[in-house]
Amino acid sequence: MATPDHLFNVRNNFYLGAYQASISAADVTNLSPDDVVERDTFVNRCHIAQGHGAFVISDIDANAPTPLQAVKLLALYLSSPDDKESTISSLKEWLSDPAIGNNATLRLIAGIIFLHEQDFNEALKYTNAGGTMELHALNVQIFIKMHRSDYAERQLRLMQQIDEDHTLTQLANAWIDLAVGGSKIQEAYLIFQDLSERYQSTSLLLNGKAVCCMHMGNFDEAETLLDARDPETLANLVVCCLHLGKPSSKSFSQLKLLHPNHALVKRVSAAEENFDRALQSFS
Repeated sequence: MATPDHLFNVRNNFYLGAYQASISAADVTNLSPDDVVERDTFVNRCHIAQGHGAFVISDIDANAPTPLQAVKLLALYLSSPDDKESTISSLKEWLSDPAIGNNATLRLIAGIIFLHEQDFNEALKYTNAGGTMELHALNVQIFIKMHRSDYAERQLRLMQQIDEDHTLTQLANAWIDLAVGGSKIQEAYLIFQDLSERYQSTSLLLNGKAVCCMHMGNFDEAETLLDARDPETLANLVVCCLHLGKPSSKSFSQLKLLHPNHALVKRVSAAEENFDRALQSFS
């Protein structure tokens, strides 16, 4: 008889971007010690995703298990960009420790951080061996960033062999369809739509559908799907407004204020600096 998966809703809601629902689902009893650590790991990752990194940093003490210490490192990395070199140094020290270096959560956090750093080779050093569905899904994201959809598709096939219906398998399939483009865009849209109907509509899924709409040139429809203040929604709204000939300054100002380290903000700032330098050279 199969053992009931008490943490399915905690995990699944996290994967879908339903962070508050994941936290609420964590109120379960009769968990094994390993399940308690896994539950606490996901709950703290939810808090980070909600922008509550300071809470995670203060809540996880030095005696916490390795997965929670890894999550605390992620909170430190995202909350203190000026101190990221110190955080990365600590991360590498832990990864080199034979006793804990192969911990799946630690390797996952390493992959996430190095993906943020756009150091794809370093990320793959710790994630490529796989071992969990999250690690496979992260490999898909890394390979897409590297413009290697062929390698991403290999990871997807591994995930499909493990569990074709898993939420992460479905999301990975949609990410690859978006990367490949063409007729695959409609298939990606249907995956995001199916997940929205099967579980709940979240900002992550709405952004997925909006990006599909934008790829298909349906900017009006995409705009109707974007109604939140998280960074990806604001960034996608800026793009929609530009294509629709609408003012985008309000959305961009919000993005710059609330998420100053977002890639779009950095690109625009770099472009403005280059433009100012060009003007100075002519004056």
